[in-house]
Amino acid sequence: MTSSVERQTNRTAWAAFWVALAGLVLMPIPFFIGFVLGGSLSIIAAVLAVIALLKGLARSGKGIAPVVFAAIFIALTWAGISVGGGIIW
Repeated sequence: MTSSVERQTNRTAWAAFWVALAGLVLMPIPFFIGFVLGGSLSIIAAVLAVIALLKGLARSGKGIAPVVFAAIFIALTWAGISVGGGIIW
C-alpha cells in the first residue's frame, strides 16, 4: 500500500547542516588552514541557513531543526576561530 502523501524535506536546511558541520570539523587545523576552510564554510552555511529558515517558515515551520543545529555549529566555529582556532593551535 503506497501513501499519496510524500514527505517533504528542506534540502537547503540539510545542506546548511552538513556544510556547517564540515566547517566545525575543519576549523582546528593550524597555520591558517582551519581559519580559511572552517571560516569560509561557516559563512556559506550561514547563508544557506538563512535561506533554509525562510523556506521553513514559509512551510509552517517544517524542516527547521537542521537549521537550528547548523546555527549551533556555525556559532561554535566562529567562537573557536575567535579564540585562535585554525590560526594558533
